[in-house]
Parts: sequence; structure tokens; C-alpha cells
Amino acid sequence: MSKKVLILAGDAVEALEIYYPYFRCLEEGYDTTIAAADAKKLHTVVHDFVGWETYTEKPGYLIEATKSFAEVNPADYDALIIPGGRAPEHIRLNEYVPGIVSHFFVAKKPIAAVCHAAQVLTTVKEHLQGREMTAYIACKPEVEAAGSTYIQEPLHTDGNLISGHAWPDMPGLMKEFVRQVG
Repeated sequence: MSKKVLILAGDAVEALEIYYPYFRCLEEGYDTTIAAADAKKLHTVVHDFVGWETYTEKPGYLIEATKSFAEVNPADYDALIIPGGRAPEHIRLNEYVPGIVSHFFVAKKPIAAVCHAAQVLTTVKEHLQGREMTAYIACKPEVEAAGSTYIQEPLHTDGNLISGHAWPDMPGLMKEFVRQVG
């Protein structure tokens, strides 16, 4: 039986942070579901540094979310991926997201969180107390406010929580994620 992976996303999800893990999971033969507030085509964004102090943002490709958060039963899934971009700042407000994310911590199932995904994890800070993780540097205050130790390295694994700074770190993040799922 194929492993089942859930990806939580929304409009303004970083393109490389959703497409890379989505295709990598398909390559592994995982049954992979993208969920959002509503089942619909999501707008991705492309972030890059081009001489600014912070990143720029351009429209990316569309990607299909086939389930709404309300339709997700997290017990049906073996692992969770939360990509970054601007999506985390608004999907964390969805009433179903904390329960979904909490399930993966309680069940000790693999969780991959990259970039701004730390904003989603702040909704379940009871599971972050005393943990270590990394995230995009702008999310360091959220990581620390949630009771975790911010790690400066681009990749970090603390038990079932696999975290990365941003899209350039996807190969290492997904290597560890696939190892844990397998």
C-alpha cells in the first residue's frame, strides 16, 4: 500500500517549495494530496533576491488543491509537508489547520516545514516547546515565541520535525523527509 502525504497550502505559496516536494513525493510513489481552504487552483509565487534587502515576488504557476482543509482527516496520512511563501500567514487562520497539524505531532509522523511554514506551526506551539527548528530568518521571532530554539543552519531535524530555511534547501529537506516516510 502506498504511503499518503498531505501538503497544506494556499494562494501565494512559494512555487519551488510546493512543486519540488509534490513531484518528489509522486516520484516516490506516494499518494499525495494538496489541501487548501477550498479545493481550487492555487496561485504560486516566485521569491528571489535581486538587489533588495528582502525578497521580491512574482506570479508563478498554478497548482491544484484537491481537498479543502475541512475535508482532511489527518489520520488518513502518513506525513505532512508545509511549504512557505505568503500562504502560511493566512492558512494558519483557518479553523481546521491547527487540528490537522497537531495530529502529526501527536502521532509522531514526519513533518517537513520550510521557510515561512513556521507561521503555521505557531498555531500548535504546545508541540514546539523545547524543540529545535530552522526557518526563514524573518520567522526567527515566531519560532522563539512558540518556545523553540531557532537553529541558524539551513536544514535541521528534531525527531519527526524536518525544517529548512527556503527553497534552495529542498533537496536536503526532501532527502530526510523521504527517509523518515520510508
